[in-house]
Amino acid sequence: MDPTDKEDKDVTCVIGDRSSSDVVVRLRTQEGRDDWLYCHSEILVKNCKYFADRLSDNWPTCQILGSRNCVDIYCQESDFDYHVNFIRLLYIVIDASLDDFWHGVTNALGILQVAVHLQCPKIVAASVNYLEAVTWEETEEEEILKIVPPMGLQAEPILARLQPVNQSAIKNIFLSAIRFATSSPPPSMNDLKSSAQEQLEYMLTEDDDAPLLIADDEIKLEVKQCVNRLFSGFNNSLIHLFCGSTESLSEAGNIPLFQSYLTDLSWVCQILSKLEIMRDFVECWFDASEKIVKVLEQGGSTTEVVEIKLRAIEVASKVLEAIAYGTVILPTAKRLQVLKMWLPFVRVAKPMIDSTMMNCESAVLLKMDGEMWQSLESSFVSIILALPSGDQAELLTEWLGNEHIRYPDLTEAFEVWCYRSKVARRRLSLLEEEDVITHSI
Repeated sequence: MDPTDKEDKDVTCVIGDRSSSDVVVRLRTQEGRDDWLYCHSEILVKNCKYFADRLSDNWPTCQILGSRNCVDIYCQESDFDYHVNFIRLLYIVIDASLDDFWHGVTNALGILQVAVHLQCPKIVAASVNYLEAVTWEETEEEEILKIVPPMGLQAEPILARLQPVNQSAIKNIFLSAIRFATSSPPPSMNDLKSSAQEQLEYMLTEDDDAPLLIADDEIKLEVKQCVNRLFSGFNNSLIHLFCGSTESLSEAGNIPLFQSYLTDLSWVCQILSKLEIMRDFVECWFDASEKIVKVLEQGGSTTEVVEIKLRAIEVASKVLEAIAYGTVILPTAKRLQVLKMWLPFVRVAKPMIDSTMMNCESAVLLKMDGEMWQSLESSFVSIILALPSGDQAELLTEWLGNEHIRYPDLTEAFEVWCYRSKVARRRLSLLEEEDVITHSI
């Protein structure tokens, strides 16, 4: 036969054409479905090993329907359409013109399973190329993870985007992200910055999986430098507001910038805590606290100023928590000083924040986790109880005489102080007696 005649014969073969068909493919399911597809053995044998074996002279059970060979294929009802599409693909795979045929990830994945089972390398390769190139929905990704790995090397390119990344690549992207997340881009890029901050925190979080990144000294150093630059910008903004102390915060301008800095500082505390490098931040916040409180106290009570006060309290709560639970060790004088700066401010600011939340339509921006207020109160109590008893008495005396006695509630500190003070002489006298006995022996 002339080669041109053979190509014409291939082109004229159309699935379902009974007049030229010489083989019937029966797709059958357990539910009793039995569909006949009128096909052409030349197409099937050329493109699929399964059909080549079934239609060979070596296959003893090939049935004859009239003048046609018959091949039965049993499948699940849910896979029925994939088998039909697979057989249709056998008629066009010669031209490799498959890009418009897949109709989505789910369909391509189903066809891939059929192609692997029926041993059709061309369709396997085509479906792998498609699945490797397109985006996946989350549910599709989970399905791919169930189906593709057992297929081995032939389907391996599909999983390339899911493979673990080496630590060098993870480290590089973390460093790039932390630099961006601690910068001050234009307001139009705030969403990008917030997304970077979320992902950085996620990379360091231990949940069902281990953290993506284990920080080494180089990473910690870079994070410290980024935080120092962030704090430097915050200090410059603070100095500008502090030097203009004759005008209120709401009149001074730059409120969005100042608020942005506080939001970033609150976030960066999470990163520093996970990396266990809070000390420098706590020291910087301590040094700036007097100016911060003074600026905020003169700020007025507009919604935007109240929100700034709230953001500052968020940062202060994380600093105080680090001090209270020994993450960062400060000398007694500094611990007492930080209490004297932030206790009075917080007890006055909280009623103002609560009132604004209740009365202002835009108060949705002021929502604050109730656990944060509880944690802040616990930190105050813990720091107080670690001070010398005389300093405790001074702070508790001031608290009991204050109109804002309800928050923070220092009742626990008061109870512990009363007990310690009452039994102190007896405890110490017993210790002195034991010491005398020890020395006499």
